[in-house]
Amino acid sequence: MIKRHTRMGPDNRIGEHAVIGGVPQDLAFRGQRSYLVIGAGNVIREGATLNRSSREDEATTVGNRCYLMAYSHLGHDCRVGDQVIVANGALLAGFVEVGDRAFVSGNVAIHQFARVGRLAMVGGLARVSQDCLPLMITEGSPARARAVNTVGLRRAGFAAGDIRAAKYALGILARMPRLEDALAALDADASPPAREIAYFIRGSRRGFSHPVRG
Repeated sequence: MIKRHTRMGPDNRIGEHAVIGGVPQDLAFRGQRSYLVIGAGNVIREGATLNRSSREDEATTVGNRCYLMAYSHLGHDCRVGDQVIVANGALLAGFVEVGDRAFVSGNVAIHQFARVGRLAMVGGLARVSQDCLPLMITEGSPARARAVNTVGLRRAGFAAGDIRAAKYALGILARMPRLEDALAALDADASPPAREIAYFIRGSRRGFSHPVRG
């Protein structure tokens, strides 16, 4: 079912019983006009639910070539990038942001306003209440950064040196107890992965899922 105030690009495939552009599940919503905007070439499987924004003239957005599997849920005001995979039963609360080519595994629950970085992988059944670092695998309950998303980075064309730099950046965050010191070390490293991770951390409002230490 595709509901009013939904805008879609070409070549999207919608599965049975999906509800696209439903009214936001927000007690503060008063029926104002808002939107769901979907790009091109997406696959939205059966039973998935995508809610429009809870704010007047604002939009929940989904990029291009995403794969939203069966019974996944995108809450109001989510921002989902390009080539994102959201597996079966994953639940994204309102205002969640997901970066390009991220993978959200099955039955993951993501708290409102949390972010999932570019090329991140969130492991199955994770309970995400803080931001998930780009380029990393985050899993567990509560979720913690566990390793570099090596397979995802290779598929994205990352050179071996940049993958090593991502591992080094994760090691910095795991070893240094003071975040200020870790960010200074990432700045000094100056590799593209280190810069991306430092920039992401500085933009966090909820904090981020720290690596497991030791």
